[in-house]
Amino acid sequence: MAKLYFRYGAMNSGKSTGLLQVAFNYEERGQRVLLAKPQLDTKGDTAIVSRLGMTREVDFLIRPGDNVRALFGKVASGDDPDALLEHVEVKPVACLLVDEAQFLTPGQVDDLFRIAVLDGVPVIAYGIRTDFRTVAFPGAGRLLELAHSLEELKTICRCGRKAVFNTRRIGNEIVFDGEQVAIDGQDIAYESLCGNCYLEASGGRLGS
Repeated sequence: MAKLYFRYGAMNSGKSTGLLQVAFNYEERGQRVLLAKPQLDTKGDTAIVSRLGMTREVDFLIRPGDNVRALFGKVASGDDPDALLEHVEVKPVACLLVDEAQFLTPGQVDDLFRIAVLDGVPVIAYGIRTDFRTVAFPGAGRLLELAHSLEELKTICRCGRKAVFNTRRIGNEIVFDGEQVAIDGQDIAYESLCGNCYLEASGGRLGS
């Protein structure tokens, strides 16, 4: 039986880089993979962007209301009503790779589970567990509940310990209030911290 995998880690733990490496490994062996990410992740627009500078276009974006299993089925079969050729013959999909999976809804994570179990296609989802307030993202929470396999991708804090939390910066200031989702960019940045450094920065504060 194919499985649903959740590979999670704090910011800068190499999640997107790992995903692109897995895609390369499959394709080097002549197998077909599909790449997807939530539309909510606007960094890179329709591409997966690694902090090492690697980028790759996704095969489909997942909008908040999408049925992911139905969307996957269309792309996997070679159907695209918006293309010049509405259907092309394609190889079967060996694996579905999903970046920024924390932005999925719980129902869409259920769809990933169905793709693995009912359609027999392994699904590897990459994402972070909690936001800058240490509160779980709904998609990540559901993945922790459903995934057959959990793997933590590790990175280090400024002090050298293992980083487990994410902090949000606006300019040079660390903030602990705001919307759960804010994509890093010109005005917003994130830093991964260990528990000690997070509590020091927050004044002992945890949660929303």
